[in-house]
Amino acid sequence: MASEKILIVDDDQNICELLRLYISKEGYTTFLAYDGEEALASFEENKPDLVLLDIMMPKMDGWEVCRRMRLTSRVPIIMLTAKGETFDKVLGLELGADDYVVKPFDAKEVVARIKAVLRRCGAEPDKEEEQQTGAIEYENLSLDMSRYELKVKGKVVEAPPKELELLAYLAGRPNRVFTRNQLLDDVWGFDYFGDSRTIDVHIKRLREKLEGASEQWSLKTVWGVGYKFEVKD
Repeated sequence: MASEKILIVDDDQNICELLRLYISKEGYTTFLAYDGEEALASFEENKPDLVLLDIMMPKMDGWEVCRRMRLTSRVPIIMLTAKGETFDKVLGLELGADDYVVKPFDAKEVVARIKAVLRRCGAEPDKEEEQQTGAIEYENLSLDMSRYELKVKGKVVEAPPKELELLAYLAGRPNRVFTRNQLLDDVWGFDYFGDSRTIDVHIKRLREKLEGASEQWSLKTVWGVGYKFEVKD
């Protein structure tokens, strides 16, 4: 029987109660919040194992709530949004969300997503993944995934978690080419149903942060295929 705690955040009380019903049936403990400020308070008090977070809410929207949660926690966050545009999906993922579900949704699908995310986060890492929890070092580049810290030319550079995970994945496998779909599967995982443009946006933002750091390595586009972290011999 499941024992994890789930925080459900939505200003529509009917949606909260529906999700509580389905999620509780699976054995999870649930907490409800109806606005952003209440969500942060419950987050601090109840220490949930996963957050279902609506975007459009009074007092504080889900994007700001997600941003604040990510300042102190790596707890999985699944965004709930009434919009399906790529902009909303990408923004949520850039802020550190782990997945999203578009309204109107099937409550059973939400439960399936919860289980998948919790499995992924609780799974034992394989040998290759373990290597990515340490420091990756190149000229003028240091990436410490145990602390989620990126340094460029010795200075800490702020970046959302998914950007760091994408960089760690590519830099930890230098000169290997990966398609956008491979990166979506391996970095976002759990049967993520994302738009491949998500990868393009993350790569673009990483390049802006890494620009001019070194001539020994670079994030390269392999036209018609995908991307690689190229390191010169």
